[in-house]
Amino acid sequence: MNSRIRIVMLAIFFHVFANAAVAGEVRVAVATNFRTTLQEIVAGFEEDTGRTVAVSSGSSGKLYAQIRHGAPFDVFLSADVERPKLMEEEGLAVRGSRFTYAVGRLTLWSADPNTIKSDGASALSNGRIEHLAIANPKTAPYGAAAQRTLQALGLWNGLKSRIVQGENIGQTFQFVFSRNAQLGFVALSQVLDPKIKGTGSRWDVPAKYHAPLRQQAVLLVRGKNNEAAKAFLGYVKGPKARKIIERFGYGIE
Repeated sequence: MNSRIRIVMLAIFFHVFANAAVAGEVRVAVATNFRTTLQEIVAGFEEDTGRTVAVSSGSSGKLYAQIRHGAPFDVFLSADVERPKLMEEEGLAVRGSRFTYAVGRLTLWSADPNTIKSDGASALSNGRIEHLAIANPKTAPYGAAAQRTLQALGLWNGLKSRIVQGENIGQTFQFVFSRNAQLGFVALSQVLDPKIKGTGSRWDVPAKYHAPLRQQAVLLVRGKNNEAAKAFLGYVKGPKARKIIERFGYGIE
């Protein structure tokens, strides 16, 4: 009998110990466009709180699908409003936790400083452009915004055959950065990344050409009892994080 009690007590001890070991960790799924910005926010959060953050990035659509299939994330930072809202409705996220953490900005960018000389329509109409990169409109909000922009400019049908699609906005940026595509619709934050420093040439897409790129965060059900996850979302709303977000070219609501 005593041995059974000892086994039960040991099991309880290891269960509590295991929970304590991960109590200070936050598992975050983030849209690719925000990854570099998030890295700076995470560094500040970890330094200020002593807690740790594990980050996974991808297109909002693919991350949403992964979470629906049981991926163990505590927090989701999407590049849109639709998917966090769906998660609340489907019981995957804590109701009332959803908020807009940034408003994205789309830019047409070339690694060549001479490709975009005036406006985007002129650059896109250049017959010498062989490849135009956009993110997959079905899974990436920035890709959907790029498609709407081309449609608004009356250029979608004419450029369809030259479009190369990235799985997410990160891959799309790499197509342009590596010059495998002469032009690409990317996130302004990627061009303002300290590693890029705004090099090349760009045309910031006027907001009238596509729906606002409101990016929302939500606390997932798996993280509802994780105090570190709640603290992290509070930090994202705070002044230190907001300054970083604005520095990377995002708008703040």
